[in-house]
Amino acid sequence: MNVYLPATAFAERLAITLLIGILVGLERAWAHKFVGLRTFAIVAVLGLLGSLLGTPFALASIVGTFLLVIYVNLRSLMVDRSLEITTSAALMVVVTLGVLVGQGQVFVPIASAIVVTTLLAWKIEVERFATGLQPDEIRSAVLLGLLGFVVYPLLPNHFVDRWQLINPREAWVTVVVLAGIGFTNYVLLRLYSGRGLYYAAVLGGLVNSTATATELCGLMCPIDDARLAQTVEVLLLTRIAMFVRNLAILLLFAPMAVASAFWPLAVMIAAAGVIFWRIRQHKTTTPNIELKLPLPVSFGRVFSFGLVFLAIQVLSELAQRYTGHLGFLTVSFIGGIVSSASATASAALLASHGQVSPHTAGAAVALASVSSALINLPLVYEQTKHKALTRRLTIIWSAVVLLGLVAMALVQRLGR
Repeated sequence: MNVYLPATAFAERLAITLLIGILVGLERAWAHKFVGLRTFAIVAVLGLLGSLLGTPFALASIVGTFLLVIYVNLRSLMVDRSLEITTSAALMVVVTLGVLVGQGQVFVPIASAIVVTTLLAWKIEVERFATGLQPDEIRSAVLLGLLGFVVYPLLPNHFVDRWQLINPREAWVTVVVLAGIGFTNYVLLRLYSGRGLYYAAVLGGLVNSTATATELCGLMCPIDDARLAQTVEVLLLTRIAMFVRNLAILLLFAPMAVASAFWPLAVMIAAAGVIFWRIRQHKTTTPNIELKLPLPVSFGRVFSFGLVFLAIQVLSELAQRYTGHLGFLTVSFIGGIVSSASATASAALLASHGQVSPHTAGAAVALASVSSALINLPLVYEQTKHKALTRRLTIIWSAVVLLGLVAMALVQRLGR
């Protein structure tokens, strides 16, 4: 039983509790619900006080909120002939979060309040996504959970070969994380790609930039003079998204190498962004399209992606052992042609183990991103057969890549 708290400690918990209640209550008020900001804030404080008074009072605060929920639903039935199920669930969650704050927890209640508010605010998007789900997409989500929570714990966490190249659990967790990133971006793509061509280009680039560029080129064909600049715009956005994704992967697996990769990638992002803005100034509208990409999580795709990642990882480590940094960078550049995400993750893992320096890993990620950007040029021409488009993209990407390579050279020199 924790009745007494110093004033400062109580004020901190009260502030957190009010923040939680106000956050959820504001969303309900904006949604024009009968139960709004003040009620949610008071319910949160009720949970806090019940927790401070002890377990019986905490249970009493939860029961009291449940009685309030019954009243709210009875009133809604009499007035609107409907039930306030979502608001009722939010009230029960808020009083529980108040109890957790009273127990001294901070992260769990705040994170939970943010998630609940997000789910409430995204009602339309979530409903649209849920009603549009396909069986393959549901199976993809289940497969991701199977790979992450069932298969992963069963794998050995040590090298299984005499050359100490393959650690199954470490390789698996990398594949699962990258698949999870791809699946999250795929969900966002499903939610927002229909809002416009630029949404589709950015979100598709986060999922699979090469597949997105190919798909967009097909959708834009036939490319006349009016569509030429717009095609360049969307292809620039897919590359920018790919650069951002690779930087995020590096930050996730090897934060110490981010400083080395940041400036080359930032320079290329900025250069591509400036060119996009200069072209965009002459445009007013874009068509609304629905970009359709293959699911990033399926048995075949995860298996093939895992093999690609494992091959790049093994080749990168062997190149580092026997040919030094130059060989490692060469493998990363070639690996970026196949999969820049895999090449980035491989460089990040080697840096996290101390097998390559953070500066070398950052350079490898920059080179993998460069090769991934350049490989799209022949793919674009193959898809469109448009010489003027390919010529213009070649000039743009040559300039962007050159600036990135100069930035990388300066970073490497200063880092020595």
